[in-house]
Amino acid sequence: MKQFDVAIIGGGINGCGIARDAAGRGLSVLLAEKGDLASGTSSYSSKLIHGGIRYLENYDFRLVRESLHERELLLKNAPHLCRPMRFVIPHVASMRPAWMMRIGIKLYDFLAGRSVLPRSKVLDLRNDPVGEPLGGISTVGFEYSDCITDDARLVIANAIDARERGADIRTRTRVVSARREDKRWEIVLEKYGKRETVYARALVNAAGPWAANVIDTLIEGVSSVKLRLVKGSHIVYPRLYTHDSAYVLQNDDRRVIFVVPFGEKHTLIGTTDVETSGDPGDAIASPEEIRYLCDLASSFFKTSIEPARVVWTFAGVRPLIDAGGTASTATREYEIVSGGGQGEALLLSLIGGKLTAFRAMSEDVVNRLNDTLEMRKAWTADEPLPGGDLGERGLDGLLADLAHQHGYLSPSTARRLALAYGGRAFKMLGDAKNVEDLGPRLVGDLRQRELDYLREHEWAETAEDVLWRRTKLGLGASEADFAALKVAMSK
Repeated sequence: MKQFDVAIIGGGINGCGIARDAAGRGLSVLLAEKGDLASGTSSYSSKLIHGGIRYLENYDFRLVRESLHERELLLKNAPHLCRPMRFVIPHVASMRPAWMMRIGIKLYDFLAGRSVLPRSKVLDLRNDPVGEPLGGISTVGFEYSDCITDDARLVIANAIDARERGADIRTRTRVVSARREDKRWEIVLEKYGKRETVYARALVNAAGPWAANVIDTLIEGVSSVKLRLVKGSHIVYPRLYTHDSAYVLQNDDRRVIFVVPFGEKHTLIGTTDVETSGDPGDAIASPEEIRYLCDLASSFFKTSIEPARVVWTFAGVRPLIDAGGTASTATREYEIVSGGGQGEALLLSLIGGKLTAFRAMSEDVVNRLNDTLEMRKAWTADEPLPGGDLGERGLDGLLADLAHQHGYLSPSTARRLALAYGGRAFKMLGDAKNVEDLGPRLVGDLRQRELDYLREHEWAETAEDVLWRRTKLGLGASEADFAALKVAMSK
């Protein structure tokens, strides 16, 4: 029987972050994910690494400050996955007065401290390029800095690092049951109908919106976890404008949505906040949510944004602490719920939080194991994620090196590979001297060598894993493309 120091349920950003942190401290780690890595909420976010400027209205200053600190660490440790972007809030006097907006962006700068990103400023939208796509609803804009990310690839990077530090990462592996036995956990796993029993000294429940269900159905005990499930839906639309800034649009219901460049050809618009129940895996963007997002965006832009032209929708269920109030004002703070009496095997459940703060939350969880398990000190704040050690030249330097060593790649392909793999793009490309060395083209600019790399090194098993989580090449892919990829993956 295999024995581990800690077993983790859930292969989203928190589970993989915890696995990485714990493995790097010398603990033996098992992570079990019932589907693909990042196949739940962690691939259905708004793709933002941010402090959450709107949380200032709720006086969540500690949350914003911590998130801005984590934003700076990600900029340093994963510059290919965390990229700066300017955000513009068109002013609407009937919603929030100008003095409040000015104070808000200045407070955001203050909480960020000595950030590497540009400070906020006020724009005259009548004379600034970012005002051109707007329909004239506002003449003043408030501009500030934050970042965007590829959320699923951020999960993958953490899982890769965890594995390279000794963690056993198991996808498509369901936890059938977990029970305490002789100061340890006896855990029954199942993959493709085959069962295995393993043991762990501590168990971490990082199942996101399924966290309460894990305790209620898999673990002997009564759940003390109180979750509030809030669905956030997004739409992807043909590119609305040519510049690289994003917009934060205010609605008269006091909510805001983001309009963000999404690749070279699309725009991401979201999100909603809708109370939900049922299986989080079944969440979809409803027609009402799609219409809501289209109508709100249309009220600001010259272009009429129509549901019929939406090219993709997705919805993720956020597991939030149930502290009352409305869905849109529910806190993004997190809580670590401990289970087990004196001398019993420890159970920790991570509830709530936000994508940006995953590293700090993971560190906090592993710190809680310190009384039970011997381990080295915290380390993740100063260590690049795989592919992120780009040096002072950063992403531009990486692109220059790719152009020099693999000049046969088109600029768009080189950029896609740089943003996905960082410095490890060279490992994926290997000794290829021309595009033919990469094998036949499968979907978009995905070729056989990259597919083989994703299957061997990144747990990709299905076409959906490749096209929606390892890449975003599913956008624009035809049914024939999907079929060809499935054939290639069956060999």
